[in-house]
Amino acid sequence: MIIVLLFVLMFLLMAMGLPIALAIGLPAIGLIITPGVFPDTIAFSALGQTVVQQLFSGIDSFDLLAVPLFMIAGSIMEVGGISRRLIDFCDSLVGWAHGGLAAAAIVASMIIAGISGSAAADTAAIGAVVIPAMIRQGYPPPFAAAVVAAGGSIGIIIPPSIPMVIFGFMTNISTSQLFAGGMMVGILLGLSFIVVAVVVSWRKGYGVREEFSWARVLSTGRAAAFSLGAPVVILGGILSGVVTVTEAAALAVFYALLVGTVVNRELPWKELPALIIKSQVAAAGILFIIAMAKIFGWLLAMQQGAKVLDLFVNSLALPPTGLLLLIMGLLLVIGCVMETTAALLLVVPVLALLTPQMQVDPVQFGVLVVVNLAIGMMTPPVGICLFVSCGIAEVSLGRISVAVMPLVAAAMIDLLIACLWPPLTMWLPTLLYR
Repeated sequence: MIIVLLFVLMFLLMAMGLPIALAIGLPAIGLIITPGVFPDTIAFSALGQTVVQQLFSGIDSFDLLAVPLFMIAGSIMEVGGISRRLIDFCDSLVGWAHGGLAAAAIVASMIIAGISGSAAADTAAIGAVVIPAMIRQGYPPPFAAAVVAAGGSIGIIIPPSIPMVIFGFMTNISTSQLFAGGMMVGILLGLSFIVVAVVVSWRKGYGVREEFSWARVLSTGRAAAFSLGAPVVILGGILSGVVTVTEAAALAVFYALLVGTVVNRELPWKELPALIIKSQVAAAGILFIIAMAKIFGWLLAMQQGAKVLDLFVNSLALPPTGLLLLIMGLLLVIGCVMETTAALLLVVPVLALLTPQMQVDPVQFGVLVVVNLAIGMMTPPVGICLFVSCGIAEVSLGRISVAVMPLVAAAMIDLLIACLWPPLTMWLPTLLYR
């Protein structure tokens, strides 16, 4: 009864428009201190201390320091000239093809995904440059915005990834292994988006084809050399074990700052304080959700939520693959209606317990969860990448939602492949760490 009431109150507060963190935390805090929920022998002051302790322990982690650091790196990258140089270089490589600029936007998104770890930051960094350029070349604004939103969603799949950092923190799974597992899936998604963008552009005559020029490739390549080096340095450090994820996040900040201020000289020092404040306000929101979710999860555990779920799953009598696909379908729905961090924090503590029944490796399951929620970032009604692209392209959510559907369909096919073919997610982690 307490579990049902907890979820009912949470969704009711969300429907009323309360911030996600409060909608998650207030029902849990209220029920914890409500007489009768816990034995009367437990003093009210002890329950209050428990709430404070859970709030603190929810974010008391060295690994979670990577979240604000990656947010700073993303903000610096957005205004430091990195994204524009990457797009120019990618366009010089594929601009001769139908939909060349659309393909270049996705390739640039894949490269930038190796720096910031945030889908929203990647979408903003690419969109601010490429959406106006695509519109000038004759791409419809909804299509241009949809392509950028889809490319931005890859930002949390190709490492580094803030959601993977959070997943690893919550489940005690190696974040480096999760990063390695997401690499191949992210590349597959990027290639699929490129195919869809090129086919749609070819059929509908979008874009302007430019003559291929080695001179342009060399000139844009030189300009983007330091920008291209960022993912190599950061991912190479993480996957080789030279640096931890948090140290890599600090390295990303230093590298983006160096390139933006010294190499590209497009980031004035006077703008840096405002960038830091803006990024840390966003990071604080994520950490506040994590702290509140800790209280939510603690109450759920005290009320035997895992046991209730186990009984329910056993009553379904599904085969392992059927159970995995059922959970993936559930996550697709959750990702469409709930913010990514909140969805991750609410479902992972419970669903991660079902990996033995699904017969999947915890690393594979972590990657699948993140891919699933990445799809949610490019689908209405709460897809953050869609909202960022809408704002840049100045189009309605309805128009971009129609344009993004072929890309969503491609992403769902890739998710199904990742579910049914474990080597896609497990080959690289096995090669590097086992």
